[in-house]
Amino acid sequence: MYEPELLRTFLAVTQSLSFTRAAEALGIRQPTVSQHVRRLEEAVGRPLFVRDTRSVALTSDGEAMAGFAREILAAQERAVGYFTGSHLAGRLRFGVTDDLALTPLPRILRDFRQLYPRIDLELAVLQNDGLLRRIESGHLDVAFVKRNAGTSTLARGQLVRRDQLVWAGVDGARVDPDQPVPLVVYQAPSLSRAVSVQALERVGRRSRITCTVRGVNGVLAAVRAGLGIAAMARTLMPPDLVEVPASSGLPKLPHLDLMLLTNRQAPAEPAKALTSAILASGAPRGPVTSG
Repeated sequence: MYEPELLRTFLAVTQSLSFTRAAEALGIRQPTVSQHVRRLEEAVGRPLFVRDTRSVALTSDGEAMAGFAREILAAQERAVGYFTGSHLAGRLRFGVTDDLALTPLPRILRDFRQLYPRIDLELAVLQNDGLLRRIESGHLDVAFVKRNAGTSTLARGQLVRRDQLVWAGVDGARVDPDQPVPLVVYQAPSLSRAVSVQALERVGRRSRITCTVRGVNGVLAAVRAGLGIAAMARTLMPPDLVEVPASSGLPKLPHLDLMLLTNRQAPAEPAKALTSAILASGAPRGPVTSG
């Protein structure tokens, strides 16, 4: 029997690939994170991470354990919800970006509603900046958002996963080094728009915006049509698009933090139940883009 506390710590490390960031996200000390991982490795009888002073990576056994850990914690969440869910009630306003809404997140929300039928769950699907404004103004209780890696205030939220932004285009797309880079972007303000333009400016590459859209489906349609390339989270990229090769000379894009932010005035127990359900799922992944 693997202790849930050890599994949660293990998953926090797998999501951030950092013992320090996992400790911050969990609100515990780094030596405690190391101790939890060591105890789990002893229980498993195999190493789960390969680590040195500069990097942390999962072993093949660690990849397998990550899947098992999510299943175990999700099953525990369902069991707790079955026996206690009827006691939780109230209104819970949840916001998510349109790209994350196209991942398995709807299934997680459906299961949540079945476990907690007395919680009146209201869903808002908006762009990232709109969600941040609503969580700050108190018009949302919980929001699933994206932030520049390392700039998130972990005291106010929980790190779900750290992702890598990449340049995405259609297979065979060519970026001419002598021409401005054609970009498909969201309407401003947009995190991926700002990051991509700034990255190109830093290396002296010119760019031109060939298409401006309001939602994720517009980004996907424009990129698939060959109108340009877009900055996308690697794990959310659809299978019919590819990463633009390094030989194109494009600058490397930064990492991105997927965060669950909770309003200080949110109903505590319903908000905790929802964030726990999403975290136990191992962060929904799917064929979408980052905006």
